[in-house]
Amino acid sequence: MSLDTNVRLTIAQAVELLMKEGLPFRFEAYDGSTAGPVDAPFTLRLVNERGLAYLMTAPGDLGFGRAFVAGDLEVEGVSVANPYEAMQLVQSKLNLKMPSPAELVQILRSLGLSNLKPPPPPPEEHLPKWRRMMEGLRHSKTRDAEAIHHHYDVSNRFYELVLGPSMTYTCAVFPREDATLEEAQYEKYDLVARKLDLKPGDRLLDVGCGWGGMVRHAAKHYGVKAVGVTLSRQQAEWAQEEIKRQGLDHLAEVRFGDYRDIQETGFDAVSSIGLLEHIGVRNYASYFTFLQGKLRVGGRMLNHCITRRDGSLGPKAGAFIDRYVFPDGELAPVGTIVSAMHDNGLEVRHVEDIREHYAMTLKGWSENLEANWDEALGEVSLGTAKVWGLYMAGSRIAFERNEIGLHHVLGVKVSEDGDAHFPLRPTWLS
Repeated sequence: MSLDTNVRLTIAQAVELLMKEGLPFRFEAYDGSTAGPVDAPFTLRLVNERGLAYLMTAPGDLGFGRAFVAGDLEVEGVSVANPYEAMQLVQSKLNLKMPSPAELVQILRSLGLSNLKPPPPPPEEHLPKWRRMMEGLRHSKTRDAEAIHHHYDVSNRFYELVLGPSMTYTCAVFPREDATLEEAQYEKYDLVARKLDLKPGDRLLDVGCGWGGMVRHAAKHYGVKAVGVTLSRQQAEWAQEEIKRQGLDHLAEVRFGDYRDIQETGFDAVSSIGLLEHIGVRNYASYFTFLQGKLRVGGRMLNHCITRRDGSLGPKAGAFIDRYVFPDGELAPVGTIVSAMHDNGLEVRHVEDIREHYAMTLKGWSENLEANWDEALGEVSLGTAKVWGLYMAGSRIAFERNEIGLHHVLGVKVSEDGDAHFPLRPTWLS
């Protein structure tokens, strides 16, 4: 397209101007303009001017997410509940370029400077970081509680529809390619139990326990006295009811509260499954110091969490994830976690990357949401359901491409004479 700054561009022409190699999908805008191949596998449709303002005032994933969640940006040809194929195509073939100053002026004149005023965000969006300061400092007890409430206190029934009977919202471990999601979640809990060397009568502390899956597994299958703690009141209530229903209340307990308020010590094992992402990298030292202080000498801790591929990226999540999914969430490379554990009372004995398993887990959750879409909309808003579809599909791609990983790091509290109370070879592999 030849450049004439006096020529007014259509919305589709402005989009084309930002592409290095053209559009891999069909684009249609409310001004009647179109771009991209007619036979493309899907169509992206900009419905109204508010959607354009979202895109212009927050270029990137946040603006796209706002427009999509609000219904101002529609995708035809893929499931709203599971837009994996569309996102995979966009991320593999969409090649944006930085416009020249003259091109930027032409685009802004054509699309209207009035669209540089941000519209109110969709109601599903969490507060911006500067507003969260009113709830307390980053990762204070008050602010952490609000962040967890935003994502987890949605609807227990909604989570049942997405997660399945295990009610487990962390990466599964697939023993076989054709294993079901339920089989894989059982294997995950059992792998953690074996790594922790749980035995009847042992005491387990599970921090960030969610709906109590690890607590119930340890009590039911290993005869362990297990205590779980979660900042989500809805999770705690559901977990306690399920513990009672299964007749495990003589062994298992889930508390509503902050892990930092746990008073008991002398646990044989500590499991942290999917909590470190909410702790904050600067707080790793105090986190591991606190938890190793809960262990007896020779006790083990298993940390299971999402990790950065390497140290080239900062810890903070992208704008869409921060506002819509995990407010204040932070990730670090596995080496940072290993060092933090080693430096704060835990000798690291084993590290395992199960990244591919999380992509498979997310595939299962996305398929569950798609299959239960109508019932899910009876539990949450259409916007919330869209957030889930979008973030799970995007996260699946990120795990597949090694943009993020999932690591198990197993540590032990060594005695003063150096005895790790650990076998010469791992026992959980046999």
